[in-house]
Amino acid sequence: MSDTDDRNIYLSTIAPEEAVRRAKNALDRAALIRQETVTAHESCGRVTSQPIFARCSSPTFHSAAMDGIAVRSADTFAAREGSPVTLAKGRDYAPVNTGHPLPEGMDAVVMIEHVEQAGDNSVRIEAPAFPWQHVRRIGEDIVATELLLPQNHALSPYDVGALLAAGIYEVDVWERVRLTFIPTGDEVLDFTARPTPKAGQVIESNSQVFRAIAASWGAQPSFTPPVPDRPEALAAAVANALAGGAHIVVVGAGSSAGSKDFTRATFEGLGRVLAHGISVMPGKPTVLGVSEGEFAGRLLVGAPGYPVSAVVCLEDVLEPVVRWLVRQSPPGRTRIRARLARKTPSRPGLEEIVRLAVGKVGQGYVAAPLARGAGLITSLTKAQAVTRIPAQSEGLEQDAMIEAELLTPLSGLDAVLVHIGSHDNILDLLANELMGLAEPLQLVSSHVGSMGGLTALKNGAALFAGCHLFDPATGDFNFPFLAKHLPGMDLTVLNLAIRHQGLMVAKGNPKGIRGVADLARPDISFINRQRGAGTRILLDHHLSQAGIAPASVRGYEREEYTHMAVAVNVLTLAADCGLGIFAAAKALDLDFVPLALERYDLVLPTAHLSDPRIQTLREVIGREDFQRRMRDLGGYDTPLTGQMMRPGMGLGA
Repeated sequence: MSDTDDRNIYLSTIAPEEAVRRAKNALDRAALIRQETVTAHESCGRVTSQPIFARCSSPTFHSAAMDGIAVRSADTFAAREGSPVTLAKGRDYAPVNTGHPLPEGMDAVVMIEHVEQAGDNSVRIEAPAFPWQHVRRIGEDIVATELLLPQNHALSPYDVGALLAAGIYEVDVWERVRLTFIPTGDEVLDFTARPTPKAGQVIESNSQVFRAIAASWGAQPSFTPPVPDRPEALAAAVANALAGGAHIVVVGAGSSAGSKDFTRATFEGLGRVLAHGISVMPGKPTVLGVSEGEFAGRLLVGAPGYPVSAVVCLEDVLEPVVRWLVRQSPPGRTRIRARLARKTPSRPGLEEIVRLAVGKVGQGYVAAPLARGAGLITSLTKAQAVTRIPAQSEGLEQDAMIEAELLTPLSGLDAVLVHIGSHDNILDLLANELMGLAEPLQLVSSHVGSMGGLTALKNGAALFAGCHLFDPATGDFNFPFLAKHLPGMDLTVLNLAIRHQGLMVAKGNPKGIRGVADLARPDISFINRQRGAGTRILLDHHLSQAGIAPASVRGYEREEYTHMAVAVNVLTLAADCGLGIFAAAKALDLDFVPLALERYDLVLPTAHLSDPRIQTLREVIGREDFQRRMRDLGGYDTPLTGQMMRPGMGLGA
């Protein structure tokens, strides 16, 4: 039988909301999740399973709410400014501090600031006290036997204080949902062994993403070592997890339609399948089932193997079910309106979730789409928000106003620097430096090339843009392009570094590549940068000077978006060479054939110079210790770093 014959076929894909509904309908919540008793002081985050009634009043006695003297209010009614009332200690008043019981017969407290000492045992007051002034009466906060907290209430830190104040030391709560994650795959290595993967191997990490996310829901997650791609091994692992008491078993990977994807068949062997495929990208290969037999009524989940897809499965499908099981409402996310920094096409038929880098630019928020591959875990680590492209849409246009669901606090967006433009390794160094400040700033970058950065500035979509565009006609950098593409804009150009560009080649330069002329050789494969990148414009200039047509360069049409991505292609022999900066070659221990020096500048609207974030950025760039670290990366010269550039300066002052 061929691999094609062995493949699964997706059932009809359904919306995540429908998948959640089917899971809820298939589970008997009352039978699955039991009650348990926990100590009150450790109950934060749990959900009450019964109403809680106060055992004690709080306070349990009339007490002073201020430092001063306790009095009988009737004794003070005659007091007036200029006509004080004199009170005798022990007979008419008693000194009290905040929280002290009110002496018997007293019904008010006069603040110490309003008391004048008349003698060793007498005082004068010039204003009357009204009954129960500055007094906390019995039961003012909590009255014994009253309802303190209702059932199905998520306990907060403040609730814990109220429980103890009311004399409640144990509470009945719903037990935590127990989830077991089972990673699968012959190629998957157990991270606990601290392995170094070989070709075709990956270090298992999804279980720990799952564990942290599930714990944030208040659940009780666990995980197993990776299970090989054998149906009997997977079935045994799922059965063991059910026998171990898991309410929900999540199988990582194996949920798609490949010949080694056994999740659906395993669920069918242990129960019945509720759904196979949700209409969201990434996240489509999600499987839901319910167990039958000895451990009937447990939820079975097949999560995609790619990390971004797996997170969508967890957040859009599993979280609502877990919170429903313990009678807890999802917290929801803060939503803002933001302007999309660049066009984002999408395939109709599936809702698409796009990760975004978001920051404040001017008076509004700008969102730059991050890389969209389902296997790119860094698109999660770099994101401040997500947006959803409807299933019937072909995508979003540049400058579209979108709804962004924040993954970080709204206040944090004021401390984000939005860079859109050319990639450089210094940006990573700069990002780390900014986060180390006493008042950290987060640098988020969208690598769209120098021309893409200028477009972002024109549209008000970035605080600044990295740019290194060389103009052969003038021998100058950037300014001729600013005059052509952003005429009339008041812009400031700050130099970040002079950097060394050249051909990155494998260690030892086995193909003997000496310059641009070698790119026309039929035995040389090349990896290029994307259209609009300054590095590609530089390449085209040198090809033109050498009389080489781009079509004669094998691989000219293959594109990457960063210098490091080009370097990785050379390192893995996917290409014989690529044009890039020396720092990228040095980082991956590649050889380097120098080609040109160029100026890498930061271009920004002059109005942004007064922005405190830009002022901090300039301060960091101007520090000698930071410039030294730049030079240590290799291939950077700093004689102009931090200076404002002028047209015609080229590489000199």
